Amino acid sequence: MKTFIEYVVKALVDFPNEVDIREIDGERTVVYELRLNKTDIGKVIGKQGRTIQSLRTLVNGASIKLGKRAMVEIIEDTPYVKPSTETSSPPTSSTPST
Repeated sequence: MKTFIEYVVKALVDFPNEVDIREIDGERTVVYELRLNKTDIGKVIGKQGRTIQSLRTLVNGASIKLGKRAMVEIIEDTPYVKPSTETSSPPTSSTPST
């Protein structure tokens, strides 16, 4: 299964040598962690997530034959920080006037 995921993902991205897939095997579930170049993440996700959803469907369907559930996760090494929507106002002076 890992070979299949690697084959499909490497065909989609611009930097195939940076594709790294780790398989974490549990009792009932197998998790495939997918690490790749930041510029290729959008290509693997696809428009409205259709590409990654299709890959997940294929992998999960094939893994059911093996009696397990499979999950494909894209791992980003740097966490996403949501930009602040608050507008900062300049500090007001609280000195009394004389």
